[in-house]
Amino acid sequence: MNAMTSSLQRRPALWFYLGWLVINLVQSYGTELLHDEAYYWVYSQYPDWGYFDHPPMIALLIKIGYLIFPNELGVRLFMALMNTATLWLIHQLLIKKDDRLFFAITAGMGVLQIGGILAVPDIPLTFFTALFFWQYKRFLEKDSWLQGLILGVVMAGMLYSKYHGILIILFTVLSNWRLAMNPKAWLAVITGIALFYPHLYWQYTHDFPSVSYHLKERNAPAYQFAFSLEYVAGQILLAGPLIGFLLLRAANQYRTSSYFTKALQWSMWGFYGFFLISTFKGRVEANWTVPALVPVILLSHAWLADNLSQRKWIFKLLTPSLILVVLVRLYMLSDIPFLTRIFKDELHGNAKWATAIKKAADGLPVVFLNSYQRPSKYWFYSGDTSFAINTTGYRRNNYNFWPIEKEWQGKKVLLADNGLTDLDNSFQVETDRGPITAVVHSALHSFSYIQLSLPHSPAQAKKGQPLRLTVELGKTSITAFEQIQQPGSAYQGIIADLFVGKLLVQRILLKAIQTASNRYTLESSDLVSLEPGSYILKLGLACSIPNQYSQNSAAIPMEIR
Repeated sequence: MNAMTSSLQRRPALWFYLGWLVINLVQSYGTELLHDEAYYWVYSQYPDWGYFDHPPMIALLIKIGYLIFPNELGVRLFMALMNTATLWLIHQLLIKKDDRLFFAITAGMGVLQIGGILAVPDIPLTFFTALFFWQYKRFLEKDSWLQGLILGVVMAGMLYSKYHGILIILFTVLSNWRLAMNPKAWLAVITGIALFYPHLYWQYTHDFPSVSYHLKERNAPAYQFAFSLEYVAGQILLAGPLIGFLLLRAANQYRTSSYFTKALQWSMWGFYGFFLISTFKGRVEANWTVPALVPVILLSHAWLADNLSQRKWIFKLLTPSLILVVLVRLYMLSDIPFLTRIFKDELHGNAKWATAIKKAADGLPVVFLNSYQRPSKYWFYSGDTSFAINTTGYRRNNYNFWPIEKEWQGKKVLLADNGLTDLDNSFQVETDRGPITAVVHSALHSFSYIQLSLPHSPAQAKKGQPLRLTVELGKTSITAFEQIQQPGSAYQGIIADLFVGKLLVQRILLKAIQTASNRYTLESSDLVSLEPGSYILKLGLACSIPNQYSQNSAAIPMEIR
């Protein structure tokens, strides 16, 4: 005991990081997956240079971890390692040395502890953000060609983790315009672009689905003040929960003239400001700003190190913060039916839910509707490949691109969705998460992998006139679309669904007329009945499931005159 106490006193940082890592590894192993984690695990089953929602870093990390441990720990292994490494990097970057204060700040930030195990793109992005600032500091101290090259590699790592990494690069440049005159800085840019090129090419070959979704399709139909209010409150809680306001205030108070600290300040407030402005276009998830916590910690620590009257609150609030964290950790690890029924979270009952559906399927493949979460969770916890058909009432995701749909054409499957209750042969499957409607479907035929795009946007139409659209098909969609449009095909149906927000306001049946090898004119006999204004158009194709149409286009802005 004396030896351990002596070691703890001599090497507190070592024990801090070791304890942090071990606790998170135990938490990773004993906590079931979130919906998004299961979805990213499916990413890892199909290694690629890109995915509908994100770049491929998260898939690569999960792939390697799952090869080592084929369970929840494997999915999260590199997240726990990167989370610990992120803290170590921040520790090395402290502007003023005060280890005790640093340990108190990081231990009091619940998101670093609990969120640090989650297999989501924010974790590698935050790691590469810390690594970027570490390397940028070295570059400022000695801007050699080698340092510029390494900086470019780190920049590529940020971008491969999550697109938000571009903001860190942008605001760092804005904080130091001299970089534009530095050839070594340009080497970093060229290196980053060259390494990121495979993903850019993937986006090009898939018609830039991530760009379309994140910049256009996610937008809300109208601004709500609640979007901004929720965002601001979320950032305070994310930096805490109890010390968040104090840390943000302290970070804002710190003043310096060094280029490194300016990069931290620009990145922190640039990140927060960018996403605050984004709330005018729609709801912003609180976790999107997690990389900003790197400069928040560094700047707040530097200010609090010299302000004893304020820093005392970090230590006073540490105990209640740790109590909250421990309670949340215990809840995540346990499965207490009384509590899980109240909170209805994503972390409990997944295996039982999947087992109930698998039993009902009796060996059949399971197809869900309008969800990337359910097929992913079912696949992970049942061990059976699953699939989802996304209709126009939902949104596209990577299930539109994976080859599962083509492989299952004509197969007998079990359909699982509560929107199928009107079908004659439907039945209820009882699960711990409530009943789900199921249907044994004799032969699946669906075509959500066919992608239709308009060469010009927004689409145009006139009230009281037939709808007429010109669409183009990607190379991989041409043959399949030609086949289903052959005379006598049971799946010739094409629809244009018009939405206001998520509300379907008119469905128009279309007929396809080929005008070029990859171009068709879609015409309706029905008239556009909507009042002049702005709408969202989604194109869909018929499938073998009655009254269901897969979504085969992006959400396209449409103007009715």
